[in-house]
Amino acid sequence: MTLPTFPDSLVQRGADGRILLLVLDGVGGLPGDEQGRTELEAARTPNLDQLAAESSLGMHHPVAPGVTPGSGPGHLSLFGYDPLVHQVGRGALSALGVGFELLPGDLALRLNLATLDEEGRIVDRRAGRPSDEDALRIVRRLRDGVRLRSERTEFFLLPEKEHRVVLIFRGGRLGEKLRETDPQEVGVPPRTPKAFRPDPDPASETTVRVLRDFLEQAREILKEEPVMNGLLARGYARYEGFPSFEDRFGLRGAVHARYPMYRGVARLVGMEVTGAPSTDEEAVGLVERHFGEYDFHFLHYKAPDARGEDGDFEGKVKALEAADAWIPRLRALEPDVIVVTGDHSTPATMKIHSWHAVPLLIHSRWARPTAGAFGEGTCRGGDLGTIEGRHIMSLALAHAGRLRKFGA
Repeated sequence: MTLPTFPDSLVQRGADGRILLLVLDGVGGLPGDEQGRTELEAARTPNLDQLAAESSLGMHHPVAPGVTPGSGPGHLSLFGYDPLVHQVGRGALSALGVGFELLPGDLALRLNLATLDEEGRIVDRRAGRPSDEDALRIVRRLRDGVRLRSERTEFFLLPEKEHRVVLIFRGGRLGEKLRETDPQEVGVPPRTPKAFRPDPDPASETTVRVLRDFLEQAREILKEEPVMNGLLARGYARYEGFPSFEDRFGLRGAVHARYPMYRGVARLVGMEVTGAPSTDEEAVGLVERHFGEYDFHFLHYKAPDARGEDGDFEGKVKALEAADAWIPRLRALEPDVIVVTGDHSTPATMKIHSWHAVPLLIHSRWARPTAGAFGEGTCRGGDLGTIEGRHIMSLALAHAGRLRKFGA
């Protein structure tokens, strides 16, 4: 699909340096307390601060300066893929994350269970964040009730987590170039599915017709539900496959993540799923249990992003403090390289992903320490400078002794 960020020939295959990537989702922030500190700077994180005192620090732009990344592009960047070239919609990541085996040509999308009022206006885009059990009940109703008019297309519907549901269409020529029905605000009705203009794609027009059919039937089926009575479609993705992480970097990778979407983005590049932990503590336990089996471990932690999107500054501070407690356990595994960063910034003051650069820490015996704390201020002055996120992987490989010299 594209050339890697460095030649494949530089990869030192057969080397044994192990890499641990801890992603504190949405870790970057903006000043939000009386002292003018970010959430990371306000958090009491003695273990991360000690790690920072022994590490190289910097900042990274997951996609490009000024570009606000979604979670998919943000993680692909961390895995060493240029997100501007290797593009995939969130629907495919969600489908892979729940264990669905996508086939080339499948069209996957994310659905939010939502609450609509009697006039059809959105009251809650997440339907009060229902339990997984309640969401499964709705999924089963829709599976049993919807009958697509198109004989060429079948659908698969799976619960992901809380209000998140995955919808896959298979059959016929389906495109992904249509607008999301989620207006990202309340007090207005969901948008009607439409193909992008002025250059409509016939395959996407087919998707519009199939999706409208599905949503119209779903609305009728759910009309008596008091809370979960609406669906918002987003993250369309036509699946075509992806270059392998192991082929590119010589690393056998594992993902340890509580939320399916993040297992999905790792599966997209060929990492193996070690389990489906129900708590973050269980995810850390999976790293410990399987550490010797893989060269690369991706540990994901969602809470900082969720609290940031809620506008809960103190909640995000506490979430970061909770992650700090895991650092001694992760260090005890003696990985050759520890990378701590985020896939994007989610300042609580903005309540949404932002374009701000993300703090970055790389720990190894070859690091150049510059500060004794992990925060935006110290990372801006670190020896790594501000880099593009896709270069983090080459730095991790170098620190692990897995890159050859370039040229004579």
